[in-house]
Amino acid sequence: MISVHDKPRDKRRNPGAPRLLAVFSFRYDAHLVPAMLENIEPLVDGWVSYDDRTSSAVFSDEPARRVALLEAARAAGADWVLAIDPDERFETLLGFFVDQLMAVDGAVAYSFMLREMYDAQRYRIDGVWASKRQTRLFRLPEQLAPAAAPLHSPWHSMIPGVRVVDTTLNLYHLKMIAPARRQLRADLYRLLDPENRLQPIGYDYLADENGAKFESIPAGRGYQPPHVEDGGSWMPDTTEPLPAEPD
Repeated sequence: MISVHDKPRDKRRNPGAPRLLAVFSFRYDAHLVPAMLENIEPLVDGWVSYDDRTSSAVFSDEPARRVALLEAARAAGADWVLAIDPDERFETLLGFFVDQLMAVDGAVAYSFMLREMYDAQRYRIDGVWASKRQTRLFRLPEQLAPAAAPLHSPWHSMIPGVRVVDTTLNLYHLKMIAPARRQLRADLYRLLDPENRLQPIGYDYLADENGAKFESIPAGRGYQPPHVEDGGSWMPDTTEPLPAEPD
């Protein structure tokens, strides 16, 4: 379920820098992991993964997965953590700044601009789409706090006394490229949060293209490796019969 990959000492980023491990879980998107690892490999000293493919629930306990990942990262000697999902890519420019970002004291978490991609090079910028952020780089605390919510809870909610610092660096989210996936994503979250208690804006907007405006990735702000669209779902189809959850 939990696996730790540690780079050989002679292949680590910077022997004098804090030890940085990536953390991620995978299930329906397991086939995206190799490209994700290629994206983060220059940034980190290793990674901790959670294989969720044996779960019987449609969507397993997110806070429990995150606690397991962070505890395993601590056991592996991580000072800092870079959290990512298989359908995400950090812009290459992060590699020039990551050591500088970690050269601070205290409980710090850095947020990135979340770019919801509508094709491999364009992301949406109208309305709420222009202000989305995710905190993904943070110092690993000695003790974790409970997650703020069972779904949509930011990683930094588990860090007591954290100071969140916004960056202008991009995190590219590839799941929204395919229209069918946008609808499946809205359907899944409506199933998990039917009364919009965890996100008051609701989820219909995820599949609504009215008034959509886009921006292309600026020169020098791209990601590697290039995305190859497969048209897959990358998530459960909640319009189909789903397995019963255990008692």
